[in-house]
Amino acid sequence: MQEKGSISIHTENIFPIIKKFLYSDHEIFLRELVSNAVDATQKLRSLAQLGEFKGELGELKVKVSVDKDARTITIADRGLGMTAEEIKKYINQIAFSGASEFVEKYKEQDAATKDQIIGKFGMGFYSAFMVADNVEIFSRSYQEGTKGAHWTCDGSTEFTLDTTDKADRGTDIVLHVAADSDEFLEPARLRTILNKYCKFLPIEIEFEGEVINQTAPIWTKQPAELTDEDYVKFYQELYPFSEPPLFWIHLNVDYPFNLTGILYFPKVKDELQFQRNKIQLYSRQVFITDEVKDVVPEFLMLLHGVIDSPDIPLNVSRSFLQADAAVKKINTYITKKVGDKLAELYRKDRAGYEEKWSDIGLFVKYGMLSDDKFYEKAKDFVLVQNVAGKFFTLPEYQEFVQANQKSKDEQTVILYTTDAEAQHAFVQAAQDRGYDVLNLNGPLDSHFIGQLEQKLEKTTFKRVDAETASKLIDKDEAAESVLSDDDKTRLQELFTKAISNEQMHVLVEALSPQDAPVIITLPEFMRRMKDMQRTGGGGGMQMFGSLPDSYTVSINANHPVAQRVLNAEGEAGAQLARQAFDLGLLAQGMLKGEALTAFVKRSADLLAAE
Repeated sequence: MQEKGSISIHTENIFPIIKKFLYSDHEIFLRELVSNAVDATQKLRSLAQLGEFKGELGELKVKVSVDKDARTITIADRGLGMTAEEIKKYINQIAFSGASEFVEKYKEQDAATKDQIIGKFGMGFYSAFMVADNVEIFSRSYQEGTKGAHWTCDGSTEFTLDTTDKADRGTDIVLHVAADSDEFLEPARLRTILNKYCKFLPIEIEFEGEVINQTAPIWTKQPAELTDEDYVKFYQELYPFSEPPLFWIHLNVDYPFNLTGILYFPKVKDELQFQRNKIQLYSRQVFITDEVKDVVPEFLMLLHGVIDSPDIPLNVSRSFLQADAAVKKINTYITKKVGDKLAELYRKDRAGYEEKWSDIGLFVKYGMLSDDKFYEKAKDFVLVQNVAGKFFTLPEYQEFVQANQKSKDEQTVILYTTDAEAQHAFVQAAQDRGYDVLNLNGPLDSHFIGQLEQKLEKTTFKRVDAETASKLIDKDEAAESVLSDDDKTRLQELFTKAISNEQMHVLVEALSPQDAPVIITLPEFMRRMKDMQRTGGGGGMQMFGSLPDSYTVSINANHPVAQRVLNAEGEAGAQLARQAFDLGLLAQGMLKGEALTAFVKRSADLLAAE
């Protein structure tokens, strides 16, 4: 006997909202319906294992098919099935106690709040109406003596429910595809959706006569069951065009939350490749999203891989994570596991760890900058490398330089270069004094330096071209000048006039005769502020990026060129001063364009005059 009735949602307006608002992508309907079919199949298998279902399980596939001529998509399973009463309970009422209030709130709330509201309603099945103007359910319960039931609805709140001669247990959902959803009648489109969301579901999914999924992906297995080849093969399945990963972490915890997965460390070198869609989030092997910023710490967004947890709360569309204590615990756990893995690699194979440092250094420094707890763990295995290529931990390096690189006020001064080639003259001048120089040329190093100065006691950093070599480390060792005070004043005036640039502040200093005649430096403070602004220092750093550069031009009073400039007459002295200044610019890579052309011509003239 056929029954007619109204779906208990208390409003006529809910279906347009389901269709237009509930899910950001209409393709989600297939994930929802296939996931429901898998759930029903797994539940039947569990009942059989418990002895509560004694019939033959037989083949437990979920079959998806499309009939373009009939304009239908069918999702069929041989799971629990439903009686007519269960359809009325689970389909018609759909837990919408409060749907009308939802409709009112929908009109006035922002998107984030609406996501939380719709998360209260169990509307997965009704995603079918995003692409269908009529949906049928043919179902028969696994329980003995039950009849098949046939439910149909045209997208309004009206439904019909009667008996059917369905011979086998399970449920067939038949979608009559709407005119505006023709794309979903294309087999290639459906296959793409199935590959995206259902590739690792635990029950076989058959489409066009082919099983499209792996029911037991490697993250569901124990690490002891797997080889390195298994991990690399799976990585290449996820990212077909990527280089093999450096190493990986197998996550497997069941208390105080459930979490499995595999996180891979890819080769990224010293580039900030923030590709935030490389970690895939699953819930019970159903693909949810590749936006995992709340689950995975920001600094680990560079990792690749899979995380699977049924304990991550989602809204009804399963597309947006909801803030929750479990998410924070998972985030903390992942951070700890990564720190433990890196510490283990460092302890067990220092040489191998150093070989990987160019790839993993970015992860470690980013983590230290963004997470204090990670800093405390990583300070023991973060590495620095000097220009000679030797690696040190922070404690090792402090010990290495403290004898020769302490200032008069007992500060350890760590010297660094951001470009050993371009700053070679300054590196060489520092080394000539027995100083060691670090290579700190990564995209995060300006921030990293600032953090280390805050964390390390009595330690400061200076770039090798921030001062003349004799002043990089103030040891209160004043050098004597061969020039009189009057000569120094006249030399300063000559150079100031020859340079004629307000951004260049001329000082006459007593340096070693072996130093260059003119050394141009940008003070460490100004240089660092500008570096941090360029790499996203933000806030108050923005003003320093727009300030004009203010350089110090150190004239070496003890270099023979100083005496030649003083002894030259008229324009000849100005020419020599300009030539020496241009040499200083050249050493800093700052001599370009018209000034470079003039320097070359002047050099040729001076050579000819000799």
